[in-house]
Amino acid sequence: MFEQLDATLLARFQFAFTVSFHIVFPAFSIGLASYLAVLEGLWLWTKDEVYFALFNFWKTIFALAFGMGVVSGIVMSYQFGTNWSVFSDKAGPVIGPLMGYEVMTAFFLEAGFLGVMLFGLNRVGPKLHFFATLMVALGTLISATWILAANSWMQTPAGFSINEAGQFVPVDWWAVIFNPSFPYRLVHMVLAAYLTTAFVVGAVGAYHLLRGDAPKRAKTMFSMAMWMAAIVAPIQIFAGDMHGLNTLEHQPVKVMAMEGHYQSHPDGAPLILFGIPNSAEQRVDYAVEIPKLSSLILKHDLNAPLAGLDTVPKALQPPVAIVFWSFRIMVAIGFAMLGLGLWSLWCRWRGTLGENRLLHRAAVLMGPAGFVAVLAGWVTTEVGRQPYTVYGHLLTAQSVAPIAAPAVATSLIAFIVVYFLVFGAGTFYILRLMGRLPRDPMPDLTEGPLRSAGITPAAAAFTNGSHHHGA
Repeated sequence: MFEQLDATLLARFQFAFTVSFHIVFPAFSIGLASYLAVLEGLWLWTKDEVYFALFNFWKTIFALAFGMGVVSGIVMSYQFGTNWSVFSDKAGPVIGPLMGYEVMTAFFLEAGFLGVMLFGLNRVGPKLHFFATLMVALGTLISATWILAANSWMQTPAGFSINEAGQFVPVDWWAVIFNPSFPYRLVHMVLAAYLTTAFVVGAVGAYHLLRGDAPKRAKTMFSMAMWMAAIVAPIQIFAGDMHGLNTLEHQPVKVMAMEGHYQSHPDGAPLILFGIPNSAEQRVDYAVEIPKLSSLILKHDLNAPLAGLDTVPKALQPPVAIVFWSFRIMVAIGFAMLGLGLWSLWCRWRGTLGENRLLHRAAVLMGPAGFVAVLAGWVTTEVGRQPYTVYGHLLTAQSVAPIAAPAVATSLIAFIVVYFLVFGAGTFYILRLMGRLPRDPMPDLTEGPLRSAGITPAAAAFTNGSHHHGA
């Protein structure tokens, strides 16, 4: 049944499937860990119980997302041995230690303090508990740092030599870790994680504002999320532009695919907004384009020449259509996030942030936007690197293990079934938890009478008591 399929393509699809499921959870938990630290810090500073209630609400959701992130990530490391053993052999001396450092620093830190953060407030006291929350947040950021160092090295390899066995051997660890694309990719990914979390928190807050339950808690989390969107979205667009310029310098072919530039433009390249990439004919059909704008964005000069894919052998071109569209999806969502952030600022200035139901509905719709943008960005990065695993040095076709297509196809089907069952159930449960925001606490007696019928609680208790004794 699977004999005609390509084992390399199936192995790539299997890794793409598992990493797509996995990355959703770290993208959420990185931002959520920092949000929990902010909530607990605000509670300790202001003594406002609303922050403490929100901390406890999101803490449970974080624990679930964190657990699913760890479990879904373990599977990927096994694939290095099963499907990509040649890559593991060739790049292991560089990639292996970086993965090991993530376990020794990030995982140990998170494992040491996660239990204290989740269950230890009454045992260790608020200050030590806050320290534990900060350490968990720091651990998620360190984890992202090591993983992105490893992935960035595969995109822009540096600091290595190749030994007689054809293995990449580290020569300068500083150059390996701080390779040319690493700082840009780390900033871009962490900001993406923060925006992803902000829009989930904003959607949950908006949902409860629309329902009218727990208005104080809902308004607080919605307000915090919209501040994050308004501040971070423009920074992310700027960081993305800087990352794009870095990619143009070190991975120009990827940018050609992102832009849809099949042909070279010696006197200024157009920005193709939309179209259908046609790799067979090496052109973009039905292109909607703005003359010379791509040169202005990428080179800051309207007439700057830009090379196209006609300068690259067809065998070394990435799949243009996938990269072209995933890049546009990511950029479109980025500007939609910016739009919602600016709209929230306008409503805040008018004093209608908690009442504008149209804004709340838009925020609910934008809830999953961060996840889609992260996946689109990841696809742009990874597919745009093809046909290489280590850019410019090791082809994907040379990296795959000597495996048969039926074996990969069978395990892929098993992954799909198990992942959808397990993580589908986990995601469904998280959504159920998000829909159950506990109500605001009842007002104190000093804020006014609890009963309007003139019957006091004491009198009611006395009446019930005498009735009981009389019986």
